Formats: sequence, structure tokens, C-alpha cells
Amino acid sequence: MTNRAVSDMMDEWTISGGEVLTEEGFAVRSLNLAEGIIQWESGEATRAMDASGAWVLPGIIDVHGDAFERIIEPRPGVRFPAGVAFAEAGSQLLANGITTAYHGLTVSWEPGLRSIECAREIVSAHREYAPGLATDTRLNIRWETFAVDHVDEVLAWLQNGAGDILSINDHTTANRALEIGAPKLERMAARMGMSSRQVKGLIDDVWARRNEVPPAIRRICEGALQHDAPVFAHDEETVEDRIEARGKGVSVSEFPLTEAAAAAARSAGEHVVMGAPNVVRGGSHNGAMCATGAVRSGHCSILASDYYYPAQRHAAFRLVDEGVLPLEEAWKIVSSNPAEAVGLTDRGRISPGLRADLLVIDQRTRDIRAVFVAGRKVFERG
Repeated sequence: MTNRAVSDMMDEWTISGGEVLTEEGFAVRSLNLAEGIIQWESGEATRAMDASGAWVLPGIIDVHGDAFERIIEPRPGVRFPAGVAFAEAGSQLLANGITTAYHGLTVSWEPGLRSIECAREIVSAHREYAPGLATDTRLNIRWETFAVDHVDEVLAWLQNGAGDILSINDHTTANRALEIGAPKLERMAARMGMSSRQVKGLIDDVWARRNEVPPAIRRICEGALQHDAPVFAHDEETVEDRIEARGKGVSVSEFPLTEAAAAAARSAGEHVVMGAPNVVRGGSHNGAMCATGAVRSGHCSILASDYYYPAQRHAAFRLVDEGVLPLEEAWKIVSSNPAEAVGLTDRGRISPGLRADLLVIDQRTRDIRAVFVAGRKVFERG
């Protein structure tokens, strides 16, 4: 496997011989990539790629990728510089066909990996390193609702960022019920560098400020919308949760906990995000809804990498293999639908004038032969 140099950036490419996923369906036709966009007609002096025996598909768009946390801190308390982590994540993303990625960045009241200090470091590194990465790298800022002291700082990031997402998360309410010895509490303690008893005490202290949470949610949602940032809601449980969030301008339901909440979003034409690993593994690792069943029933419209970058590509093909969707529909769940959810009108589809983010995938092995980002070949296998 090789990553191609920046000198490819201004090259024109003709991709021919492959089955291209156009907006009308698959068609064997040539594509020309020039000045970073897709054209039907071939120009002069282009570089050529033979895509015979391959599909030519839109690049994958990942709206929620938590694997980045494990690259920064692969073991509790073992931290690597954010710049190193961004570079490593970028290589993994390209190898898995992800051409636009939103790294999950938790902003919490916790110390340690999810602290405001760590978030600041990551945001600063993102602003420095993301422009030099081949994958269009953005942030899904996962604000914990009890992190009421950090609303202004998050809004400043959204104002000065490059198309980041705000995701509203509340894990504190559920975590209050954790008892000493509970596996999740022990994982939290390791992440924070504290004892489980200290974590319990900290949760109680944070919970005492619960009256400050509703106004903080309203304020951060209003501010995000003013900055044109898409707002997601995480772990919605009831129809009422979806209605309440919708009233605050939250347009996407992210990992809903029940079919009723997911159905309430989809019936209103809103997107629902679930985890691609759930599809690949044949079910949730923590007892959540089955994503394959949600796709089949029309209650899930987007699959994100969640904690495993290879999952989106493999999930799309598993949906095909299980007869849930044909490939042209399954691929929308990892390309055009996420693009629509975050307002990226220039990508996610193959059509003249759109950004040339493309994958060439071997039909026999389903391996990625090549990845193009903004018309530049940035990855090639073999």
C-alpha cells in the first residue's frame, strides 16, 4: 500500500472500465477528474486508471468516529501527542475509504482523556494539522450536558472551526446509578486516573448542578445554529425526547436507544445515525438496538464507524449480502445520507460538478484499489 504524493494534486485523471454509481444507478462509463471535481467528458493529457472489474463509488463520510480516542490514548494514562494521532488516524481513514471524517471529541466535566484540557489540546492540534491531511478531517464535538462551564468555549470552537458538528450527550444521568465494582465505573476510573469511589463522589458533585443543565442546553443549541453547525442528539430514548430536541433545532438523532425514538425521527424526515460495527458483528456489543433491523425497517439512514474505521465499508456489503438493500441503496447510508445530514452538498454522490471524492473497489475481493480525495489519488493498493 502506498500514499501518493501531493504532486498528484493538479493532475487530471480519467477512470474508465468500472461500474460507476451515478445518481441514476450503476453504469459502465468513464469519469474525468479535473481541478478537484467530477466531469463526464475527458480532457487532454490526463492520467488514466483502469477500473475494470471494480465499482467506482462515492467516498465514505463518517460523522461519528470514536476510534480517534484510542489512537490518542491506546492504554489508560498512556497518551500520545495529538499531532501524531491525527497523522495516524488519517492513514487509517484512507485505507478504509473514508474521505470525510468527523472525529469524536468529548467535552466533559471529567478529568483525564475527556477533560477540557485534553479537548483544548485536540482542537488546537486539529486546527494545525487537519489542513495537511488527505482526508477532510473535522470534529464531532460531543458536549456532555453537565459540562455547563464549557458552553462558551465550545461555541467559540464552532464559530472558528471548519464545519464541525455539535452533539448533545448526557451520560451523567445514567452513570449516577453505577455501583462500586460495576465494569463501566471501573473503566471510567481508569480513564480519569481516579479510584471508582472518587468517581462516584465526583458524579454526585456534578449531579448537584443539574438545575443548570436545561438552560445550558438551550444556549449551546442556539449558539451552534447561529454558527451554522449541525446539531445531533445522542441516546434519545422516547418520542418526547425527539420532539423536545427538535424544538431546540437538533436535526439528527444519533444512536437512539429505542425503535420508537428512531421512528419518530425518520417519520419527520430526519436522519438517524447508528454504528456500522453493530451491522458487521450482527448486533450491538452493549445490548442496544440491532442496526441491521433498523436499516431494514427504515429507522436508520446513516451508519458511522463508531469505534472501528473498517466497519462502514464492510457494513454496506453485509447489508447487500443479507438481502437488506441493493448496493446502490446500501452505499447511500455511508455516503450521500451522511453528507445530507451535515449539509455537505458538494460530495457523497457522483455527479458532474461535485467534489471528486471517490473509491475504486474490486468487485471480487471488495478491497479498495484506490482512493481519490478532491481529484487527487491519495491511496493505492498494490
